[in-house]
Amino acid sequence: MPHRNARLTVHARLLIVHRYQAGWPQARIAEQLGVSRGTVAKWIHRYDTDGEAGLEDRPSRPHTMPRRTADEVEAQVLELRRDRHRGPVFLAGELGLVASTVGRILRRHQVPALSAIDPITGEPVRRRHSGERYERSRPGELLHVDVKKLGRVPDGGGWRLHGRSEAVRGRGNGYDYLHVAIDDHSRLAYIEAQPDERELTCAGFLHRAATWFRTRGVTVERVLTDNALAYRRGRNWAAVCVALGIRRRFIKPGCPWTNGKVERLNRTLLTEFAYARPWTSNSARLAALDSWVHDYNTRRAHSALGGQPPITRLAC
Repeated sequence: MPHRNARLTVHARLLIVHRYQAGWPQARIAEQLGVSRGTVAKWIHRYDTDGEAGLEDRPSRPHTMPRRTADEVEAQVLELRRDRHRGPVFLAGELGLVASTVGRILRRHQVPALSAIDPITGEPVRRRHSGERYERSRPGELLHVDVKKLGRVPDGGGWRLHGRSEAVRGRGNGYDYLHVAIDDHSRLAYIEAQPDERELTCAGFLHRAATWFRTRGVTVERVLTDNALAYRRGRNWAAVCVALGIRRRFIKPGCPWTNGKVERLNRTLLTEFAYARPWTSNSARLAALDSWVHDYNTRRAHSALGGQPPITRLAC
């Protein structure tokens, strides 16, 4: 490749060839152009081998790369990326590779980062605000809780299956409310689909979530939520917290990234579950939720956990 101090352009290289063909000694050509004899001999040899095309700039990469990943393996990485819309850590775990190797393969093929595109449409998305990362020192020290509102799928499938039209917009089908809880230290998640987000429903969810974590050896000490009335003023919510010895915490108004771990889980729910495939009915999607959560907790690789699933944090 050319550089800022290169003495020879394609025109000068052709001049070397013309002078050599005219009978000039290579030493004299080198002296006239201010280059070495070896450089003159190199360009004459390239001209003899490839003609004028041999005088063009070539990439600086080696002719052979014996340690480069095989084309078949690269094809597997790219195919799995297209199918699963996941990052290098997950792809490496699935294919038995190193995450850095998968990252180089994706960059080599100019695959955009997942954060730069919508995994469903492939269109650019706006970057989310990210606050300072923190992590509690033990499981149960802080539980993040939130509700994700999700439009129900019409019978027979919606627009992702049939295309956008008034007939499949699903108006009037209502919503499912995914109540989400995630442990700050381990990222272990508990999720329920409920018909509403009323205060009594939220309180019942917290009680079941705390019980679920307790059966896995985790005692919930604090719970962090946004400032919804069901959390801040709900009597049943407060009663459950008192009964279980859970201290309540609320995010600063206008700062949703304070509850960033559950917000990130909500986005993962959409991209890897709710919108990861075209569902034919709402009941089919809800039936698959528990299986997806189990896979999330026991199998899915997390970058923040060194490529390990959340369940491994409970064994530490």
